[in-house]
Amino acid sequence: MSKTAAEILSRHWNFTTFREPQHEIITAVLEGHDTFALMPTGGGKSICFQVPAMMKDGICLVISPLIALMKDQVQNLEKRNIKAIALTGGISPDETNQLLDNCMFGNYKFLYLSPERLQSDWILDRIKALPINLIAIDEAHCVSQWGHDFRPAYLKISALKTHFPKVPFLALTASATPEVQTDIIKQLELHSPQIFRKSFSRSNLAYMVFPVEDKLFRISQILKKNPQSSIIYVRNRRSCLEISNQLQAMGFTAGYYHGGLSTREKEKSMKNWMDGSTQVMVATNAFGMGIDKAEVKTVIHVQLPENLENYYQEAGRAGRNGEKSYAILLNSPSDYQMAENQFIASLPDKEFLTKVYKKLCNYLQIGYGEGIDQTHSLNMKQFCLTYKFPPLNTYNALQFLDNQGVVSLSAEFSQKLEMQFLIESKEVIRYISLNPSEEDILLTILRTYPGIYDQKVALNLPLIAKKSGSDEKQIEKLLDKLKSQDIISLEGQNNDTSITFNEIREDERSINRVVRYLEIQNKLKKDRLHAVLEYVNNDKICRSIQISAYFGEQKTDPCGICSYCISRKSASAGKSVSEEIRILLNRADMSSREIQTELPQSQDEVLSALSEMLENDIIMIKPNNKYTIKK
Repeated sequence: MSKTAAEILSRHWNFTTFREPQHEIITAVLEGHDTFALMPTGGGKSICFQVPAMMKDGICLVISPLIALMKDQVQNLEKRNIKAIALTGGISPDETNQLLDNCMFGNYKFLYLSPERLQSDWILDRIKALPINLIAIDEAHCVSQWGHDFRPAYLKISALKTHFPKVPFLALTASATPEVQTDIIKQLELHSPQIFRKSFSRSNLAYMVFPVEDKLFRISQILKKNPQSSIIYVRNRRSCLEISNQLQAMGFTAGYYHGGLSTREKEKSMKNWMDGSTQVMVATNAFGMGIDKAEVKTVIHVQLPENLENYYQEAGRAGRNGEKSYAILLNSPSDYQMAENQFIASLPDKEFLTKVYKKLCNYLQIGYGEGIDQTHSLNMKQFCLTYKFPPLNTYNALQFLDNQGVVSLSAEFSQKLEMQFLIESKEVIRYISLNPSEEDILLTILRTYPGIYDQKVALNLPLIAKKSGSDEKQIEKLLDKLKSQDIISLEGQNNDTSITFNEIREDERSINRVVRYLEIQNKLKKDRLHAVLEYVNNDKICRSIQISAYFGEQKTDPCGICSYCISRKSASAGKSVSEEIRILLNRADMSSREIQTELPQSQDEVLSALSEMLENDIIMIKPNNKYTIKK
């Protein structure tokens, strides 16, 4: 007897009830309908395809652009004794064939792959032979040119309709404007889809926007007032370490998380935060995927986000337990120029994009017409220094190539090995003749790196292993042996990025295929940053209403708990905070910290009043960061 959706949920996920509208989506899929689901972050999108797939014979095909997310979901399914496979980049054709054989004959229930994989005819032919019961398209906004992460490979997904005409499509996204929602349905060719849109409104989440001079002091006030679990989002890796150290010096328990950490460091930092050993996680936007912690009280953004889609998802990690929580955005006048420099001024043009791609191929020693399915470690800092490239522009160029499917980036810490022979070539040949078991590896190194006698070269261990028919551990063991005998010099260098080439190197032809999307994407990035600035500067409307309106949801009732609503309440309650501030400033100029110390009202009320008084030209900030009455 087949199990019900509730029984599957209880058995494998230990939940007794579905969140709204999970059950309705599952029912639509089981009835064979194409389905579109817009479910904000934390809504439980994966359950919507995992449960119905478990109820049907066959295997669920899950298309996702995020390597880390695929790996994470496969690991989580395996922990629940559910068989799943992810076809990520860098897997050889032989391994891919073996994994697809497992899908055919090994009773697997989920096959995860990137949309770029569908562009390989032989992989598509293998998939057509599988007993597919559901096709789930995660991050479905990537199919729209108007989405914030457009990937052209998503446009090919609709071709699966021809091969699987009776298999339902389930398109899932956490953030999409009305324009993007319509485009998703059109581009994926969803037939009379059942549409589910979960409200973007979070009644327990207070959106706060505060102009501040001393952000660290403001953060410390927030954390003292709310000693529960918190996340602080920052823009770069250096800020992660700096703010984490500063908070520790102030007596808070804080860890940090970014893409440049090793897997072990990430796991340790995550564990300490998840079990409550550390109150605060200071992180870049690399922190987010797979987070399932319900009791996060505050999410603080120290700098302006790139777009409201990302901000909503990151802010929404607070308050998933239903209790009142805070999404706080701290800003200062200099933030606007910093955001402009990071997100707009650093956007690549065609000339720079082409230059980065060519130099990257040269740096990694990829010949013209070669490179497909090869994975390389890359130290971004060293690469930029070598060619005198601006780091931000370079990163954005590589991100664009990643979005277009030319390459796949993965922020994974690794060791880059640099090697040079210390003995003459004839001595190396003599060594090989005396050690025939090591011949395949050494000859592969010599053929791959002809200049290795004259200078240090960066070794690509996966490539050497592939060409020599050995594994990486064998190679590392041999290199250590050669180093101990003074035959080679061997040095390790930390790498922060893994990069897989999804196409052969064709230089201008590679770039010309995707450059038509560059101008569109650059304009969208500018428009989305403009929307962030509008949100930050608009202190005339409830913050929650503003967020909902951006995503096309008409919300008319003020939330009552955001920074705007609090300032309105303060203004109508007896002697206003503004009046009390005016009395204080008539006595002496004061900083916001000094004003907060003098007044009984909450910090939020004081800062909201100061913001309003600045807006109305009642007060001004002097060069010493003290407020004074404007004459």
